[in-house]
Amino acid sequence: MIYLASAAAAIIPMLLYLVFIWKLDRYEREPFGFVFKNYLWGAFGAIFLTLVFGFFFSAFASVFIPGKNAFSHFETIIAAPVVEELMKGVFLFITINNRKFDNLTDGLVYGGAIGLGFGMTENFLYFITYGSNLNDWITLVIMRTLFSAAMHCVSTASFGAFLSYTKYLSGAKKIFTIIAGFAVAILIHFTWNLSVSLDSSGLIGVISLLVIFTVFGIMFLISVFNEKKIIYRELLEEVNSGLIPADHLKMIHSSHNKLKLIPPVSDQRDYQSVAIKLAFRKYQLRNSINSDRYYYEEDIKYYRNFIRELLTQSTGNE
Repeated sequence: MIYLASAAAAIIPMLLYLVFIWKLDRYEREPFGFVFKNYLWGAFGAIFLTLVFGFFFSAFASVFIPGKNAFSHFETIIAAPVVEELMKGVFLFITINNRKFDNLTDGLVYGGAIGLGFGMTENFLYFITYGSNLNDWITLVIMRTLFSAAMHCVSTASFGAFLSYTKYLSGAKKIFTIIAGFAVAILIHFTWNLSVSLDSSGLIGVISLLVIFTVFGIMFLISVFNEKKIIYRELLEEVNSGLIPADHLKMIHSSHNKLKLIPPVSDQRDYQSVAIKLAFRKYQLRNSINSDRYYYEEDIKYYRNFIRELLTQSTGNE
């Protein structure tokens, strides 16, 4: 019974968190299947590598750190943040090469998905190991669901945000940004682990995590606002070229689907979705320096033709 209850308590909240952060990407929402693959990496791949590399890392460090208490603090405060963030983040280097990965919001969503997957499995292991009685189990479920697992989400999401910025960089600047992002993820993890390792640390831990969540929320708001600017800037060119009516631009780059177009379009939702994809492909093409340029150019042609045909059909139906 404890295993079934622990599995439910570990899985259900993390999946709800996952859907929530996925829906925060209002403009060009990433394929949920691919987001879920990142979640599964965190839940299984990152956990497995953490156990393997963590064992060897701790074995090596134990030679230089005398004393059981000191070594325990080292594992919690230093080793865990470094090893876990590395193992969680390594899959992001695969994700970032996806051609649809193009901006800060994508990095936050994919990184957050990995962190939530990792938090799910870690929570389950904690629930079945340390939930010796009902009161302890309930306390563990509440604390780890609200704080520890969410910390994993925020730390890896932050690394994902930095990696999204590096997609169109090269050379020393790219390497520096990757290292900086990894350092920020470790710092977030380190701050939380340190705060909960101190005596009478409950309040300190809550405050530190609230600060981290606030910063994460601000990052998400900035990323969505930046997406809105990209959509407006790129589609303004299409307005000036005559493809998109000027009256449509406000509706297209709005995060709401309830605005009505003047003149009307037969399928407003498809129209808005394709126009937004066109804007992001133009942005990707503008910044791309590799072989993906042909892919983006072909997508841009396709989306322009789709919009042209949709507007022509709508005009003919009036």
